[in-house]
Amino acid sequence: MSRLFRAGAPVLAALFFACVGVVSAAGLKVGSDISYAPLEFYGPHQTMRGFDLDLIRAVASKLAMPITIENHTFDDLIPSVQKGRFDLAISAISDTRSREARVDFVDYLLAGSGMLVPAGNPNHVFNLGGLCGLRVDVQRGTSQQAAIEAQSKQCTAVHLGAIHITSFATDSEGFKAFSEGKSDVHITDFPVVAYLAKSSGGKYEVAGRQFALVPYGIAFAKGNTVLRSRVAAALTEVIADGTYDRLLKKWGLEQGALRSVPINAGTLFDK
Repeated sequence: MSRLFRAGAPVLAALFFACVGVVSAAGLKVGSDISYAPLEFYGPHQTMRGFDLDLIRAVASKLAMPITIENHTFDDLIPSVQKGRFDLAISAISDTRSREARVDFVDYLLAGSGMLVPAGNPNHVFNLGGLCGLRVDVQRGTSQQAAIEAQSKQCTAVHLGAIHITSFATDSEGFKAFSEGKSDVHITDFPVVAYLAKSSGGKYEVAGRQFALVPYGIAFAKGNTVLRSRVAAALTEVIADGTYDRLLKKWGLEQGALRSVPINAGTLFDK
């Protein structure tokens, strides 16, 4: 990173960003759906916590820029980035081929999807094929919703029961329905499923293995290549100085580590 953008020159940095129209002098405006522990969630006294938020704060620190994080509905994050409401969005957003047609991604973590079931796995669910005829909850607008809708069609194609899918605006609403017995399986990102199982005191467990492994990406508006490149460079520094590894360990996400900072790598996984 150029010395121009170190903490010693915040005024020049602000002038640069204002001139190219990348961000305002107030700093980075970040959108995130704060309902997805351990990636982003509210802790005591409504403090925003989680791996994604720690990571983007570390990136902003490398850029010597202030940061404002706003809680926002997940399925409107990408449209809001496209419209310029947010400079970027970070919220365990899977970098997929269809999303890359709308925004660009700086990728930072590998994660699959997972299934949470009651302890003992009473419905004997071990893969997506075992969901036929069951009640499943997902967060609206996610890659999991698309995967389960596709699987439901496969179920009916072989004369099995359709999957009864209920979608919610937030993952926490879906989990609440599951915890109240309104769904048989809660499907979300694998790091979230693992966190929920671990913190349930033995009430829930992870069913089968994670599926649909893809990278998480920080989303940027198409054409905003200056900011995208600067964030990628700052993230590279965060990895190099050990901060990234410390945050992975803090949140139990070491298995998803990336050692490079690819741009739009989702097409390598989304076949």
